[in-house]
Amino acid sequence: MQKPQLIHDLIKQDADALSGQLQSMRQRFFPPASKKQLRRFSSSEAARLVGVSDSLLRKLSLAGEGPAPEIGTAGRRLYTLGQIHELRAYLASTGHRAVVPHRTGTEHIQVLAVTNFKGGSGKTTTSAHLAQHLALTGLRVLAVDLDPQASLSALFGYQPEIDVQPNETLYGAIRYDAERRPLGEIVRHTYFDGLDIVPANLELHEFEHTTPRALVDGTLKPEDMFFMRINSALAGMGEGYDVVVIDCPPQLGFLTLSALCSATSVLVTIHPQMLDVASMSQFLLMTADLLAVVAGAGGDLQYDFFRYLVTRYEPNDGPQTQIVGFLRSLFGDRVLTHPMLKSTAISDAGLTKQTLYEVGRENFTRGTYDRAIEALDAVNGEIRNLIYNAWGRNL
Repeated sequence: MQKPQLIHDLIKQDADALSGQLQSMRQRFFPPASKKQLRRFSSSEAARLVGVSDSLLRKLSLAGEGPAPEIGTAGRRLYTLGQIHELRAYLASTGHRAVVPHRTGTEHIQVLAVTNFKGGSGKTTTSAHLAQHLALTGLRVLAVDLDPQASLSALFGYQPEIDVQPNETLYGAIRYDAERRPLGEIVRHTYFDGLDIVPANLELHEFEHTTPRALVDGTLKPEDMFFMRINSALAGMGEGYDVVVIDCPPQLGFLTLSALCSATSVLVTIHPQMLDVASMSQFLLMTADLLAVVAGAGGDLQYDFFRYLVTRYEPNDGPQTQIVGFLRSLFGDRVLTHPMLKSTAISDAGLTKQTLYEVGRENFTRGTYDRAIEALDAVNGEIRNLIYNAWGRNL
């Protein structure tokens, strides 16, 4: 009689099979080196991103000034994102309206934690699109995947169990032993020019286990406490980035608390369903209690802004509209003016591990794409405005 298969062997078998298929899919979608590449942008898209007219870019191209675009079918001019950044710098140097938006020495690095207690609230989708939007506008962005499930890493082309080795996550820069290493050695470049990432995998769970032991040990100096460790890791990165976007795990553990203590601003994503709102109530109560303890232990919790973002919103859904109104009546302008709409365009892009900013308009029904991109730009533009306000700028 055949011996029954042990459950842990069965689960491991399923995990290996799934991992292999995901790797195969990545090789199929992103040949030949299995690495993602960002599409080129049309001249009109480049002009909009830089903030000048398309006719000006045409004149520059004809005169051989600035970066040379690729000339496609029917004479269409196509720019890489790197060339768009070069255009921005070139136009700024020649006195045009284009501005290179890098922060100055008097402006602090903006660390934005995207968080919620409940999974499925759109944290990773929000984090990815926000980081890309900021990079598209010329800011230097570092995305930090703090979720052991590593969805943000996968979206940027890093399969956690294959591409991310031990000590190659944020844990490597915040651990308590002699293997701790500078964050700069862990950061990876992405195919999205101006946007780097600290990838994640299951190793991040170690911080939840080692922190209680370090606290019980009682030998930590105040500056080495768990709530200071992400802040300390980021301290050496400030010169190279304007904004850090942290995708927090869907739980209120030491990782999330450390992220909240390193943040200069916080974005809480909310799916407008009553069960999600009730769950968020518990999240806020627990967060308030724990942050009060951290503040009592010397943690600095001064935020430039704290906002709620309504995600996966369906305007024609009556109950959802009521819940959004309820939230606005409670929290006022702490709820972002613009919600992120539920969109099949974003879901369809995700099937190939892409965001809507990566997929061209020609791949969708125009109306569907335009509605989704308009909602994305409105949300991300509002957040960018908050960042600029914190720096004392006007958008």
